Amino acid sequence: MEKVPMLAEGYEKLTADLKVLRAERPKIVDAIEEARAHGDLSENAEYHAAKERQGQVEAMIGELEDKISRAQIIDPTTLSGDKVIFGATVTLLDENDKPVRYQIVGQTEADASKGRISYNSPIGRALIGKQIEEEVEVTVPSGDKFYLIDKIEFI
Repeated sequence: MEKVPMLAEGYEKLTADLKVLRAERPKIVDAIEEARAHGDLSENAEYHAAKERQGQVEAMIGELEDKISRAQIIDPTTLSGDKVIFGATVTLLDENDKPVRYQIVGQTEADASKGRISYNSPIGRALIGKQIEEEVEVTVPSGDKFYLIDKIEFI
């Protein structure tokens, strides 16, 4: 069973999402019972919609429970070193010496607009294991990008 690395806040978000989905279960059952009371199920759109939603919720619950059970919570403040690893915050310089800052996080926490990239993303994979002053080439949909690692922090 492969562990799923994540920060504590990512773990908390997963458990909160799971709690919301579990709270929705009884409401879906009530909707199914109410739709069933309307008679003929073959042409009952409310019934079919409620059953479909039930399937979606159960699938999401299963996926969240799986991720939570395999979670490996990592606190970046307890880490150190001179290489980029999971949890590190990396300052890069692009081709124009413009600084770009990313934190390497788990897939569930990734949000590029907030500077959080997954360790499985093209940039994340290219950065893992690299050191300060190393050049990194990343192939992204818009083409090849080159970065210089300026700083590695564990915050």
